[in-house]
Amino acid sequence: MKKLTIGVLVVALIIAGIYYLFFRSAPIANAPLKAPEQNEIYESNGTSTAPAPEETPVPENPSETQIGSSVENRDITAYHYGTGSKELLFIGGIHGGYSSNTTLVAYELMNYLDENPEKIPEGYRVTVIPVLNPDGLFKITGSEGRFTPPTTPLSLDSTIPGRFNAHNVDLNRNFDCEWQAEGTWQTRTVSGGTAAFSEPEAQAIRNYVESHDIAGAVVWYSAAGGVFASTCRNGISGETQALTDAYAKASGYRAYQNFDFYEITGDMVNWFAKQNIPAISVLLSTHTSTDWSKNQAGIDAFLNYFAE
Repeated sequence: MKKLTIGVLVVALIIAGIYYLFFRSAPIANAPLKAPEQNEIYESNGTSTAPAPEETPVPENPSETQIGSSVENRDITAYHYGTGSKELLFIGGIHGGYSSNTTLVAYELMNYLDENPEKIPEGYRVTVIPVLNPDGLFKITGSEGRFTPPTTPLSLDSTIPGRFNAHNVDLNRNFDCEWQAEGTWQTRTVSGGTAAFSEPEAQAIRNYVESHDIAGAVVWYSAAGGVFASTCRNGISGETQALTDAYAKASGYRAYQNFDFYEITGDMVNWFAKQNIPAISVLLSTHTSTDWSKNQAGIDAFLNYFAE
């Protein structure tokens, strides 16, 4: 009996050994696959690689600053491109709906900078204020920002009310450079306000300029087809002259030492000169076209001046 028991144990041990040798490493049917680690991506050939780094999303819009409000409480907005400490300033729409193409060219510049950020000189930030007179723009276009010009241009006479702000002041006669309460526009007498910087739109620019390091400025007007240097009876600085010549040469506009078609008082660009900021006035060729090809070339030359 004892021998029989020993024999049974021996047979059982032999069977267990055979099972261990032949079936130990076999896969278990329908066993779940191991999930990939969170930091792995499995390719079709079974190998694994680290995931590609996520791209930082590029914001669709640049940073914006509300620098002030108009008489009728519409925002005056500055759009910023680049991160430098010095600023290059571009301004349109000081004459609202009368020169609405100056707002349109500013928006074209914004599109251009969105698509070509490398154009911004290292160490600089480009700031674009497309509408300095939003009440005047709204009066003619019914828009406070971007707008589509009518397929049939309005008559020039019908846009004249849009030149002025809601106080009926010509904003380009409201700055502190030889300011007068009554100014001249062509053959007309226009209001320069009750004092220099009496208007909130002019105050917005003054406050912005005085609190930032503005290295140069371009202001668009219409319509004469030229580039004008700035001075407040203190002479044209060498840098202002260089910027005037560079923009004019690249754009094909004629360069002018000063605007002498009629007497100008309270002019914004001349006030820049009084603050020792090199600034130029660019007058578009008509009241409807943005002259974009000309201005793109001029803008490139202006930016390249500061990149050198």
